[in-house]
Amino acid sequence: MQSLWMIVAGFFFAGMGVCVKLSAKEGHTLAEIVFYRSVIMFFIMLVLIRWHNVRLSTSHWPWHVKRGVTGFCSLSVYFYAISLLPLATAVTLNYTSPVFLMLMLMLFRGLRFNWGVMSALGLGFLGVAFLLHPSFEGQILFGASVALTSAVLTAMVYFDVSSLGRLGEPTARTVFYFSLISTLLSLTWVVFSGLKPITLQGFFMLAGTGVFATLGQLTMTRAYSQGKVLLTASLTYTAVIFATLSGVVLWGEHLGWMECLGIVLVMVSGVSSSYFSSKKK
Repeated sequence: MQSLWMIVAGFFFAGMGVCVKLSAKEGHTLAEIVFYRSVIMFFIMLVLIRWHNVRLSTSHWPWHVKRGVTGFCSLSVYFYAISLLPLATAVTLNYTSPVFLMLMLMLFRGLRFNWGVMSALGLGFLGVAFLLHPSFEGQILFGASVALTSAVLTAMVYFDVSSLGRLGEPTARTVFYFSLISTLLSLTWVVFSGLKPITLQGFFMLAGTGVFATLGQLTMTRAYSQGKVLLTASLTYTAVIFATLSGVVLWGEHLGWMECLGIVLVMVSGVSSSYFSSKKK
């Protein structure tokens, strides 16, 4: 039953994507969206750290810095992709990250290349081709490239988080330092780019980005820490379903049969990748 928390997490992550897209349409820059998201998450994590009395001292600073910088880049690129693409497309392409994670495990952790692994990789890239066809042109192709870049960076984040877990770092400490580093980097960014005045609607959209992101992180962590790994990995893709429904309801985004087939193939590929990766672990 604990794995069902992933459905709640999927809803929160889809809500974050909706708020990001609405904030961009409201005229807020990428730097502003990332900054407000990071600041809100930092203060929420600070309260949780104090509440649960988690020690912040660590001897693994290089890994935390690497995870924080990679996470910040992944977050920024993903938000940019959401502003360029239909929400369902951006979310689905970002969720090809398990495929890239499996490639990293093959290169650095000795995951064996077999027919199961090759099938998962093939399904993932076939799903991307179906999802984008016949849109290999102009801004859509550029946006897809941005979204796939965010997937690669997200896979790097997963790899870093896995390494920190192997070193015995608690999840709360890892998330806290990510939020701290992300806040400092985004603060530097907005110092140079500036902040525009916030309307009441803009405030709720920016605040929603941070709140949904934090709730998604916490519920996802609970699902993975206490639930069945393969079932949890499967339920991760509920975020794609919620994002697709949100795009249809809010912006009238239409997906043809090829795009729907592409989404299904990416979801199956992601679950298969998680299965083979967890078998190796």
